[in-house]
Amino acid sequence: MTERVPTGITLHQKSRVMEITFTDGRTFRLPYEFLRVYSPSAEVRGHGPGQEVLQAGKRNVEIRGVEPVGSYAVQPQFSDGHSTGIYSWDYLYELGENYDSLWAEYVKKLAAAGASRE
Repeated sequence: MTERVPTGITLHQKSRVMEITFTDGRTFRLPYEFLRVYSPSAEVRGHGPGQEVLQAGKRNVEIRGVEPVGSYAVQPQFSDGHSTGIYSWDYLYELGENYDSLWAEYVKKLAAAGASRE
């Protein structure tokens, strides 16, 4: 398996999208809201299966900055104060590859919980 390393990361503040291009030529455009609700942090994922915390009301969240974590990840700082998620290159790639199904799953969970993106 080829190492998944980005060749470029661009934050598009107006559209609130992180564009990330990898060495294999794939480019993903990941909305800030999507990145926030799928944060790999314990605050979102919990400490084990079934402990996930549904993130509602994140439609207008922004990324204020992105800090590198070694040579394997980045740590975004979101406008709602969340800054504990460390997004590895592999995780960002997986989010990009599975965006459509993950987004549909998120919207379904919000509806089931009677929650909103607002």
